[in-house]
Amino acid sequence: MTSSAWAETLVKKGDVKIGYSAITWGGKDEQAITDLAGLGFKGIQLRANTFAPYKTKVSELKDSLIKHNLTLCMFSSGNVEIDPAKLQSTIDTHVAHASFVKALGGNALQLTNSLRPKDRAPSIEELKKLAQVMNEVGKQTADLGVQAVYHNHMNQLGETPEEVDVIVQAMDPRYIKLLLDIAHYKQGGGEPENAVIKYKDIIHSLHLKDTKPAESKSGYKFVELGQGRVNVPAVFESLNKIKFKGWAVVELDGVPDPEKSPLICAEINKKYIVETLKYPLG
Repeated sequence: MTSSAWAETLVKKGDVKIGYSAITWGGKDEQAITDLAGLGFKGIQLRANTFAPYKTKVSELKDSLIKHNLTLCMFSSGNVEIDPAKLQSTIDTHVAHASFVKALGGNALQLTNSLRPKDRAPSIEELKKLAQVMNEVGKQTADLGVQAVYHNHMNQLGETPEEVDVIVQAMDPRYIKLLLDIAHYKQGGGEPENAVIKYKDIIHSLHLKDTKPAESKSGYKFVELGQGRVNVPAVFESLNKIKFKGWAVVELDGVPDPEKSPLICAEINKKYIVETLKYPLG
């Protein structure tokens, strides 16, 4: 099949909904809402920074989303701690966020985890413990009608494909599913298009961004789609193969180049999705 024929098939059959994360705007969420709606995105991911200022005026934020025709497709709830002394506070935090998500009309909550141990890889026991705690969190958010999802992440417990696999295999699919970040997975040494197939029964959503080498402490930086090493078309082909129905959220942590703005980055990502992938935003 030619690339153009594949693209036409993908558009016709694909059920991937494209969202965009407000993280790039660095806390200026109202601007993110305005910008993303103006570009035609239909879903937005907000972060835990919105909880404190809006928890007593949820209707104000919800009205803004409705006004701009945006769905809260994902909410970044923050870290999950594996320290037993922090178990209850961890659960309480995420359950409170889940109530907030439900009030905003959302139904999905993203979990990350604490930093990796210094100077060593995490143990199998630590990886499994993370899954166990997430299972407990997910059990309680499920009671509120909110799906908890695990986000693989560099510099955290689930960095390499092998670590991610240990965590996923220990996750209870009734309560916790996978949000596959394709750039973190690539940077960790894996091929995200293969991970889509491997985890087809537990994958809930994705984060879309790219990664490339950089002269920095980490040796890499996250960039717009099509600007780095991730084979994004192959990821979408895999999503088509598994008949994926869900959200794929563009999540660029920060503006990669000082001459750009969050809006310019979003325009670059939109152009790649619409013109290169030939995939509709809504």
